[in-house]
Amino acid sequence: MARAYDGLDDDELDAEPETPWKMLLPMIINALMSIGVYLTTVRLIPKLRDKFIKANLFGIDMSKTTQDKVPEAIGVVCGCMFLITMFLFIPIPFSDTLTGGQFPHHEFVELIAALLSICCMLLLGFADDVLDLRWRHKLLLPTVASLPLLMVYYVNYNSTTIVVPKPFREYLGMTVNLGILYYVYMGMLAVFCTNAINILAGVNGLEVGQSIVIAASILLFNFVEVDAKTWTHQMSIYFMMPYIATSAALLKHNWYPSKVFVGDTFCYLSGMTFAVVGILGHFSKTTLLFFIPQVFNFLYSVPQLFHLVPCPRHRLPKFNSKTDKLEMSCTRFNVRDVGCVGRMILYLFRAFGLIKWHAKGDEVITNNFTLINLVLKLKGPTHEAKLTSILIGIQIACTCLAFAIRYPLAHHFYD
Repeated sequence: MARAYDGLDDDELDAEPETPWKMLLPMIINALMSIGVYLTTVRLIPKLRDKFIKANLFGIDMSKTTQDKVPEAIGVVCGCMFLITMFLFIPIPFSDTLTGGQFPHHEFVELIAALLSICCMLLLGFADDVLDLRWRHKLLLPTVASLPLLMVYYVNYNSTTIVVPKPFREYLGMTVNLGILYYVYMGMLAVFCTNAINILAGVNGLEVGQSIVIAASILLFNFVEVDAKTWTHQMSIYFMMPYIATSAALLKHNWYPSKVFVGDTFCYLSGMTFAVVGILGHFSKTTLLFFIPQVFNFLYSVPQLFHLVPCPRHRLPKFNSKTDKLEMSCTRFNVRDVGCVGRMILYLFRAFGLIKWHAKGDEVITNNFTLINLVLKLKGPTHEAKLTSILIGIQIACTCLAFAIRYPLAHHFYD
């Protein structure tokens, strides 16, 4: 019978305390394997570069004066090396029970299901890079890939009770059982994580850079919590160290001037990895705290994503070849073609200075609604490498804010 706990918060099932060495040895082995996979991946990517170009998996960097072919979807190399490392690591956490003792089937199934979901997402992401799927398919793919994860959660826990924040307990009580809505929430978390990284992209190194900061934040959080909570936080650490290692190898080649493009494959792989550790680790709200820039970028992009305001096919910043700098990209439309909701959003964005506004009669020119263009609006034309550094700096600053919310401020809402 499943014991109730707060799935949306960071409460977990009580686990038998482990000896420090039993906890530490698999982490040391995982760290050593991570170093090894970094050294392997950083050498493997240049060797596969020509093979991707030969297979017509390449693109042209629109923010450069050169028209060189840049291999696309190299994130699949990073993802494969990450999965290979995790497959080889599978026996390590359970080595003491393989020769005797009670085998922890629940923990083993969670690890396998997590790898299955990530593997599915890697496959589907690569299919998107090759077939250029439509947006409705991009929303469906993470949902399908998360099903093994949700099934294991149902079998192992099936707890959908959440603790109500203090200000609302007078009206809702101490706890609320969300039932099926909790599984809907977890499925939506997987969809959001994969697509949030994908829509905050377009400059060299940004997708990988923001993902490494998020992964490092999750890793640090789990190191802080691992003394009090055992298996779930250990498993998160096992996933994050090889992920950071392979991503760092990819970033070395994707940083300005980029020699490879990561593709949607890497964005999907990253988002599903973060969703997996957040769901199985029972710290999904904390995981979302590390996505503050992505949440803002999504909310800022909603008017164009849902076509409340006209949205061009590409919203990348505009490259000025004369100055070698990026400028905010703009969209032109007739204000009469925008509905009432769209006009209200435009008014609010103008009032808060979130968009450039140039009107001539009924024709309006505004910047595209992305965090990248907003930074360019506030700062002005910026070199691509510096722009990426600024955006990653914003990610790091938001991580510090997330930790402040998670620890000092959380006590005002939860016991």
